[in-house]
Amino acid sequence: MEPQAAASFIDQIHNLINLLNGPLWTWLVPLLLGTGLFFTLRSGFVQVRLFRDSVRAMFGSRTQGDDEHGHGITSFQAFATGLASRVGTGNIAGVAIAIATGGPGAVFWMWITALLGMSSAFAESSLAQLFKVRDHGNRQFRGGPAYYITQGMGQKWMGVLFAISLIFCFGFAFNAIQANTIIEAVKSSTGCVEAEDVCQQGWMVYKHVGGAILIILSAPIIFGGIRRVARFAEAVVPVMAALYLLMACYVVLANLGAVPAVFGMIFDSAFTLDAAGGGLLGGMVS
Repeated sequence: MEPQAAASFIDQIHNLINLLNGPLWTWLVPLLLGTGLFFTLRSGFVQVRLFRDSVRAMFGSRTQGDDEHGHGITSFQAFATGLASRVGTGNIAGVAIAIATGGPGAVFWMWITALLGMSSAFAESSLAQLFKVRDHGNRQFRGGPAYYITQGMGQKWMGVLFAISLIFCFGFAFNAIQANTIIEAVKSSTGCVEAEDVCQQGWMVYKHVGGAILIILSAPIIFGGIRRVARFAEAVVPVMAALYLLMACYVVLANLGAVPAVFGMIFDSAFTLDAAGGGLLGGMVS
């Protein structure tokens, strides 16, 4: 495909996503927050009440799969797989978008979104366990929203629609955000920041090379199935998360004197519509 044709195709995909994404934000954000609040109250603050039990279950199942024969993945592997999409690129892009959109007060609403989202995640995970089915070909389990929508609600058409939507979301949008965040972070670390910098032209080539490298590195893991993904995440994510936290701690300690002022800015500007919108937007991205 010619470069101009490729750029035109990308622009068409971008415009289509924006066309569909715009109306969704008018009702999706309050719906998600309302759902999180409902599950939080209905479950008696399950994210706090069962936090210790969740940590014990997570670290207590590192050597045994989901049955006595070791089929499936462990609780820790499931945790690591989920954490892989949240630590790093998600946090960098999410926080940056939140602050750029809503100012320092957006961080407060990201905290609220995360707190309420824990109860929604607990409900989703419980439903996925309840309605999962075993694949007799490889003895592994299959489950998720498409399955509990189909079996729990009896709405197969809705489950199929969800599955198709998820394929398009992760195939054309979510992975693009992750790859773009990685490339932009690397580019910024080289000092290529300003739009008028000469280096920007070179990065038009470098970013495609970087994308190709990401594909080459991730393809063998993805095509190995959920168990290979889980094993890779189990080995890499703890190291990645530890390094991420150490870097965050270093930044905080290096600027310890500014921490009180930072919290003051967050709470002083938190209770505005712009801050709430930015925080919710950043929370969804991360």
